Amino acid sequence: MTTDELATESAKISRLPGMIVLQFTLAGVVWGSSFLFMKVALEGVGPGQVAWARLVLGALALGVLVAVRRERLPRSLRIWGHMTVLALTFCVIPFLLFSWAQQHVTSGLASIYNATTPIMTAIMAGLLLRVERLNREQVTGIAVGIVGVVVIIGPWQGLDLSQSVVAQLAILGATACYGFSLAYMRRFVAHTGMSALTFSFLNIGIAAVIMIVLTPAIAWAPVQLTPAIVLSLILLGAFGTGLAYIWNQNVVRAWGPTRASTVTYITPVIGVALGILILGERLSWNEPVGALVVFAGILLAQGRVRLVGARNRLSRRR
Repeated sequence: MTTDELATESAKISRLPGMIVLQFTLAGVVWGSSFLFMKVALEGVGPGQVAWARLVLGALALGVLVAVRRERLPRSLRIWGHMTVLALTFCVIPFLLFSWAQQHVTSGLASIYNATTPIMTAIMAGLLLRVERLNREQVTGIAVGIVGVVVIIGPWQGLDLSQSVVAQLAILGATACYGFSLAYMRRFVAHTGMSALTFSFLNIGIAAVIMIVLTPAIAWAPVQLTPAIVLSLILLGAFGTGLAYIWNQNVVRAWGPTRASTVTYITPVIGVALGILILGERLSWNEPVGALVVFAGILLAQGRVRLVGARNRLSRRR
């Protein structure tokens, strides 16, 4: 069997229903754990160094797989241009924002905010890039999601504009980048013919090159490494920024972007649980309540639940 035939068989196996469910679950668990890994790593390295390490290590892990599989990279400059945009908006900028913000907020809260990604995706896809038209349920879902975010921030408790609130807004900026990137993928790179591995390697690899170029500005500083910090960086890079991206791409291709984005239902559960069990973090009542309101908004925005009036109109048409 040739290398191309082996790659084809491997791709078919990775898209079996049972394998897709497994990859979906693993991606949720790994990404939910990433907030713990970032929090631990920040005890000895700076936020820029955390983002630098996860991208470089992720690119190395994916590069090894590309070499073993002997996958070919695209030759089109157009594809490389689109992938560079995604490297910035899906990796470099949000990773830097998340790493900086987690100096000021708990890992559990960061994982809760990460669940706003589908809301951001709906906004970007419908209003900015216009790859889909927003109906009444989606607009209502976006509004409900925004209410949920306000509940999580808890403005009635007083706003610390120097740290916590700014950090929370930075995380929302990161999820907005994710939303833009997912909509951008759908519009510009959905039909390029790249495998999930090649797509992930280009995305992470270009981002890693950008970070290496920026090393003097963002990552050139003393570090204090311990076994826990080193392990956290390796897991964050090789798994959270390497293998998990391949799993997610396989899920997107099998289920579509809408169903695949529900992985954000898993990440806050894992992130909050690990933050409480390992780091001893505490949640205010408004954070899980706000998360539930956000989830309700996501269900509306994705069309998984309908408003009563919309259901009645649909039944009359039938």
